[in-house]
Amino acid sequence: MKAIAYAKINLALHLRRRRKDGYHDLETVFAFVDAGDLLSVKTGQAEDRIEVVGEFAGALAGAPVGDNILAAALNAFPRPGANGPDGWHVTLEKNLPVAAGLGGGSADAGALIRLICETYGWPDDWRERAAKLGADVPACVISQTCVGTGTGTDLTVVESDLTGMSVLLVNPRKPLSTGPVFKAWNGIDRGPLPKGSVREQAVAGRNDMEAGARTLVPEIAGVIGALKGTRPWLARMSGSGASCFAIYDGEDQRDAAAAEIAASHPEWWQMTGKLL
Repeated sequence: MKAIAYAKINLALHLRRRRKDGYHDLETVFAFVDAGDLLSVKTGQAEDRIEVVGEFAGALAGAPVGDNILAAALNAFPRPGANGPDGWHVTLEKNLPVAAGLGGGSADAGALIRLICETYGWPDDWRERAAKLGADVPACVISQTCVGTGTGTDLTVVESDLTGMSVLLVNPRKPLSTGPVFKAWNGIDRGPLPKGSVREQAVAGRNDMEAGARTLVPEIAGVIGALKGTRPWLARMSGSGASCFAIYDGEDQRDAAAAEIAASHPEWWQMTGKLL
C-alpha cells in the first residue's frame, strides 16, 4: 500500500486569542498540494516497524520512539493482529523539511491514518483520536480545502475555486518550531477570516504568525520577497514557517518562477505542485 502525505499550506491563518490551557483560538483556511512525503506499507509482518528514508530522514534520526508520530498513529487506531500476524512495516520517504509549516509529521500521520481506516474501517471517533496526535492531523487526514476553527481541529470542508492552481513551496532550510512562534505573537486580535470564496479569503486574509516568525528566522522576509518578485497572485508564509508559498494561475509561470529562484538561491529547498 502507498499513500502521499500531502503538503499542507495555510492560505490564511488568523490568531484570535490565547487560551488558559496554553493553546490558541484561531481561524485558518487549510489547503493541500498534490506532492509531499511518500508512505509505503507492507502488511502481514511479525511486528510494527518504521523506517525513514529520503532527503530529510536525517532530521528525524535519534528522536525518541515515543516522539514518533507514525508510531503514535499506529497505536491510536485499532488494527486486529497488529502485534502478531498483521504488523505493519511503514517506510516513510521524507521529502518535506522538518519543522517547516507544511504539516510534515501531521501530514505523515494523516496519510497513515487514511491507510489504516481504509483497510479496517473508520471508527466513529477518528477525529478525536487524530486530534490527540496534533492539531493539524484531522485536517491532514481529510486533505481537502477546509476552514479550521478552535485550535484548528473543528473543520468545515469547503468547495474551492483554487483546485488545480499551480503552487511553488520554498524553505530557506531553517527549521522553526511552532511554540516559539506562538510566543512571539503580540496577542492582538486583528479580526476574523473574511467572507467570500476561497480565493477571496486567501487574498484578503493574512498569517498572524508571520511577524513573529520573521524575528526568529529573518530569511523568511527574503523568501517572500523573492516569491513576490515572480509575480504570483499570492505569496505568503505557511503555518508557523519558515516555509512560504506562491500561487500562480498557470503552470508555465510557476515553473519559470521555480527556475528563477533556484538560480538565485540554490541553497533554498523548493517543491512544485498543484492544489488539490
